[in-house]
Amino acid sequence: MGRVSTVPSDGVFTVLDVGGTTLRIGTYDPGTGSLSEVRRMPVDGMHRDPGAPVPALQRRVVEQIVREVAAHTGGHPPRALGVAFAGPITAAGLVMAAPTVWGRRGHPLPLGELLSERTGAPAVVVNDLTAAAWRYAATEPGDFCLLTISSGIGNKVFRGGEVLVDADGHGGELGHWVCDRSPDAPLCDCGGRGHLGAVASGRGVLAAARRAAQGDQAAFRGSRLAALCDGRVERIGNPAIAQAVRAGDPFTTKVLRGTLVPLAQAITGVFASIGVCRYILMGGFALAVGEPYRRLLVAELRRLGCFGLDPGQIDAMVSLGVADDHHGLIGVGRLLAARTPVPSSQGAS
Repeated sequence: MGRVSTVPSDGVFTVLDVGGTTLRIGTYDPGTGSLSEVRRMPVDGMHRDPGAPVPALQRRVVEQIVREVAAHTGGHPPRALGVAFAGPITAAGLVMAAPTVWGRRGHPLPLGELLSERTGAPAVVVNDLTAAAWRYAATEPGDFCLLTISSGIGNKVFRGGEVLVDADGHGGELGHWVCDRSPDAPLCDCGGRGHLGAVASGRGVLAAARRAAQGDQAAFRGSRLAALCDGRVERIGNPAIAQAVRAGDPFTTKVLRGTLVPLAQAITGVFASIGVCRYILMGGFALAVGEPYRRLLVAELRRLGCFGLDPGQIDAMVSLGVADDHHGLIGVGRLLAARTPVPSSQGAS
């Protein structure tokens, strides 16, 4: 990816977003709210080495972050380091689990402490969706729930100026709500079965599309999806699914609609329990499908009903997020700015 020999000024932060497949790093200027010098590379996690044990993957990810920070700053300690990380994180900075990064739960990883020691900079580590929520908090006038639909599913509720999670990092994990209790329910990255993330994520939709294509080959052969995949089930991928849905393909749209049923059920549960009336959709898969995804989800929410809301109000509940992959970087930069000066290594969920 090349090296960035930039000596950071006293006024900027180094920010990272560590997801299940991609690590992003950039420079955030709190004075202007701008993000620059963004680089991307594969994460040294389980998707590069599926058979590696959890402790080995944890070490590799830490080493990768330290290495990329040094490359980004030309070897100089950054003023402060902000990391948006894909997993539940305690207020003490412990990564409790990272199903999309190293799979099954291992020992808690004190990532904030380790990075502060290794980089010489105060480090703040937060859940990636917590960081993303801080991005949207700058523009949303009231409370909201941020939902990401990509390789997995996650959420965070922003209410009263803070993200609603407890000190142990619990909260905002709708992707691990069990929505399918059948014995052959799809397997989640965490090892559990029937989790929402295994059913309605981009991976879940892909698996559902392949099952549908194998189960009804005649319908598949006549679909736009088949034309995009040369009629071969094994060539079905998420970009083709998104393109087929955007083109109005009935076969693919039916598959997607089926996966949205449990997602809509989860949203109605959040709405009925705490009254949040704004839901922002982000994540690579949802944003790749775009407005058709939002419309299909709204249709399912209307079918289920949101107590006290009419169809127009339900439609207004759901919007698409910004179509970029800077959510975590900008968000953790804004969070750092809100907490500066950062006297020592710390974490938050």
